[in-house]
Amino acid sequence: MRVLELQSITKRFGAVTANEDVSLHLDKGEIIALLGENGAGKTTLMSILFGHYTADAGTVRVEGAELPPGKPRAAIRAGVGMVHQHFALAPNLTVLENVMTGTESLWKLRSDRAGARRKLADLSAKFGLKVDPDARVSELSVGECQRVEILKALYNDARILILDEPTAVLTAQEAEGLFATLREMAAKGLSLIFISHKLHEVMSASDRVVVLRGGRVVAERRTPETSKEELAELMVGRAVQRPERVPGRPGAVLLEGVDLTLGGKGGASLKGVNFRLHAGETLGIIGVSGNGQTTLAGLVSGLYPPDGGALLLRGHRPARHDVPHAIAAGIGRIPEDRNAEGAIGDMATWENVVLERIWDPEFSSRGIVRRGAAKQATQEIIRDHDVRGASVDGRIRLLSGGNMQKLILGRVLRAGPEILVAAQPSRGLDEGAIAGVHERLLEARGKGAGVLLISEDLDEVMALSDRVQAIVGGKLSPAIPVEAADARLLGLMMAGDWSVAKEIEGADAV
Repeated sequence: MRVLELQSITKRFGAVTANEDVSLHLDKGEIIALLGENGAGKTTLMSILFGHYTADAGTVRVEGAELPPGKPRAAIRAGVGMVHQHFALAPNLTVLENVMTGTESLWKLRSDRAGARRKLADLSAKFGLKVDPDARVSELSVGECQRVEILKALYNDARILILDEPTAVLTAQEAEGLFATLREMAAKGLSLIFISHKLHEVMSASDRVVVLRGGRVVAERRTPETSKEELAELMVGRAVQRPERVPGRPGAVLLEGVDLTLGGKGGASLKGVNFRLHAGETLGIIGVSGNGQTTLAGLVSGLYPPDGGALLLRGHRPARHDVPHAIAAGIGRIPEDRNAEGAIGDMATWENVVLERIWDPEFSSRGIVRRGAAKQATQEIIRDHDVRGASVDGRIRLLSGGNMQKLILGRVLRAGPEILVAAQPSRGLDEGAIAGVHERLLEARGKGAGVLLISEDLDEVMALSDRVQAIVGGKLSPAIPVEAADARLLGLMMAGDWSVAKEIEGADAV
């Protein structure tokens, strides 16, 4: 039974065509993956379906009835629910309060919390979405917040569920659990569309794949009848191959952590962390989210001074431990959260490019910003890093997440850092963009930079690193050569079993 039809959808933003003559359909109990590069028009299309945007042309039909354009409440009443990539939850409210928000009439004299609690418990049990209804959202993990967002949609009696990049901020284990839940939901009659550019997720979780490129549907495949290689080529319009690391010759120690401790800053505490980063090498830090990666990246980048131990730059303690001095000392960073830490959404693209280097003589003189130079640098970054949809004077929040990430990477690399802190550098990127980011990181390493790669992506760490350390409970394992690593060994190290690592030839037990 066909439950959804989008017919000839076209949407333009000024001179930019986000969607052009797009048609697709969804059947009851089916899971469709909407696949495409960053900026291909996936989120715009689903926002039209949900009523956030009004299409310039085309129609949306749910179970045969045409939806009025630009009316999210009409979409909700028709049984359409949407879970956004960036959660829309009130952190100071409980799970139950978040789920109930907007579901009762303002003229109702008394809220039916008992009835809402029963309905929420029934939905939680039916779909395996376990969450404490009385917990404050601010106290929940990212995975739990994801469940709350899905429960909000189901509470509104959604029969069609749209998920925009549902695993962008989830760990591998959380993502696996989410897709198991989605398959169970489809088996019980729900119809689902999830936006993604992660090919392994698409292959494992979907029944059918619709590929967008440049705002148009370029292909549609039954999932069992395609492959990751074909989908990657369809998505970017060419064969995609990630660059390969070649063995290097590490130079002097650029950065060293000696018994570093830091509590309660940006995540889990650090407890006696030791590492060495050499010129011309990539040191990979692998671990499950929440084990101190965010704190370590912040400390090295100058956001936080250590409580104990020493962070040595080229063998010496820095005179001051703050961001301006870290940047002046040649430390560049790709932050884990590009929206919260990497950019200011309502500022122009060129303003974001010079944010961290506004005092640089290239961009300012006697306290006056040199706008011409800043805009020229921005144009070069947009061109050299293929930042699609960007304009020098446009607001950076209008960029897709992947294109924002490419701009931040270009901003950092343009300064030529000797030490590059790359925290989750390919999170939320499509296959083509991942290949580009990896190529740039390997280029920086090849030019003599030391790269501290902090990632939860096992394949990424093994592909780019010369040595690998696991972070568990705020502590770092011995560093082992990547040639001695495999998925099983790194899995053991991420679980806290470092006995084998200590016995590996070449292991660095700093």
